[in-house]
Amino acid sequence: MSRDQTVVINRRTLLTGAAMLPLMGIVTRANAAEKLGFGELYKSFGPLGLEFSDKVTQLNGKDVAINGFMAPPLKAEAAFFVLTEIPMSLCPFCSSDADWPDNIVVVYLSSKQTFVQYNAPIMARGVLEFGSWTDPETGFISQLRLRDASFRTV
Repeated sequence: MSRDQTVVINRRTLLTGAAMLPLMGIVTRANAAEKLGFGELYKSFGPLGLEFSDKVTQLNGKDVAINGFMAPPLKAEAAFFVLTEIPMSLCPFCSSDADWPDNIVVVYLSSKQTFVQYNAPIMARGVLEFGSWTDPETGFISQLRLRDASFRTV
């Protein structure tokens, strides 16, 4: 067998093996994220206020991707930020009379990252959680969160 034939056989083996990965249930995180939009977070105003949508309840604990904007963080070294539907030039926590945005998701990063400008569109990805939760480290209360998250500009 010549050297050229060996390369062809190895390529075939590699391509056949790569084609089998989805069939074996091996899916990369890039393909696993379910898209979720801000318009899909809630279904209605109920007697107790906003009610989470069926899609949110179905995606609880699953990897999701949400496009939005990064609100100015509380501090540069924070391990989380607030994802908003529209750009916010002011920190929503910094002014006592600031209106808290209705459509926000708290994003807890899996590792510290450099934050981006408030008007740069981003996609955040992580494991979705819903329901009231208080961060024991910061005291920050959230209703919707992405855990083990990351983000990138879009």
